[in-house]
Amino acid sequence: MNESQEIKTDKTLSMVIFIDALGWEVLKGRKFLENEMPYRQKLRSVFGFSSACVPSILTGRTPREHLHWSYFFYNKESSPFRFLRPLSWLPRALTERGRVRHLISKLVGRLMGFTGYFQLYNLPFKHADLFDHCEKNNIFKAGGMNRGDNIFDLLERNDVSYHVSDWHDGEEENLQACEKAILDDDIEFAFLYMASMDGLLHQVGKESDQVDDKLVWYEKKLRKLLSVANSRYDDVRVFICSDHGMATVNQDIDLMSSIEALPLTYAADYVAVYDSTMARFWFMNEDARSQITQILDSHTCGKVLNAQDLESLGCDFEGDRFGELIFLLEPGSIIVPSHMGLNTITGMHGYHPDHEDSDASLLSNVSTPVPLESITDIFHLMRAETGMSEAA
Repeated sequence: MNESQEIKTDKTLSMVIFIDALGWEVLKGRKFLENEMPYRQKLRSVFGFSSACVPSILTGRTPREHLHWSYFFYNKESSPFRFLRPLSWLPRALTERGRVRHLISKLVGRLMGFTGYFQLYNLPFKHADLFDHCEKNNIFKAGGMNRGDNIFDLLERNDVSYHVSDWHDGEEENLQACEKAILDDDIEFAFLYMASMDGLLHQVGKESDQVDDKLVWYEKKLRKLLSVANSRYDDVRVFICSDHGMATVNQDIDLMSSIEALPLTYAADYVAVYDSTMARFWFMNEDARSQITQILDSHTCGKVLNAQDLESLGCDFEGDRFGELIFLLEPGSIIVPSHMGLNTITGMHGYHPDHEDSDASLLSNVSTPVPLESITDIFHLMRAETGMSEAA
């Protein structure tokens, strides 16, 4: 008898399998675990990147409530990155290389004691001392949120035995660790983290045959994992979810150049973060606000989000934490160059959640115990699956 054939327990195992960027439109027209996961629905995402979406899944709250959104925000007085400014003296040909940036990010993260996801991307070193980072802590651990509890706080508070992947590890390692937890531990809940689909979709786009190949790989690996789980538990309840989808990029916008052409000085008149799909601004005077707003209004590729827009999206932050003015591009357009990268890319997310390419997915082998409309409802699903009440 091998390990996977050991006697079953009389307990239930609930598993949430998170596959980054496995959007509803990505799955459309494709076969993926159809027999195993007959219950399928799309979920509305939240506005922002994975840095906003995943915390919303783990907490059931909006970005305004958990205070996780875009990674960098203006915080001149308390920036932890002041020591990075001398790196601006290094040749740009060196510091703009992806591998160099990745290595520096890794060293800075360790030095600062960050346990959450951290990348400097293409943030200029000469302005790094103006910014702070929103994910200093591991959001997949109890106490990891900037504000409020996540599902792991509740699991520990209620003595629910569980396994959660280490987000630092690759998919093979996370699959092996989850299988080992099923075989070795008496767990009631598992959260499996699978992140590489997102990177693939950025690189090749949702129409590529490589996406089909990746789905075949997931099928093989997940069928094996579910076989092991079914050999140990009488009831295995599985929910495969994502945080967002992926749009195909069809237009590059050099927004940075049009702003820098104005008779304004960065850091003296304004501060900006150029994310891939949005630009966020803080102003030191009204003249800067007026000039930049006029430039943004002249662009037909996006719009300035007003207070009502931000409130409805759950992104109206106290003190304009993530930007006094936010300019959002239309789906399919990206800012190039940006503080996220210097070159164009095939697929992108982070657009308005009303767009179909923003929709996430939920697949399951059982009907859900609670109604689901948004990715925030995945938290309530996890809580219900582990028998925890609203007050838990």
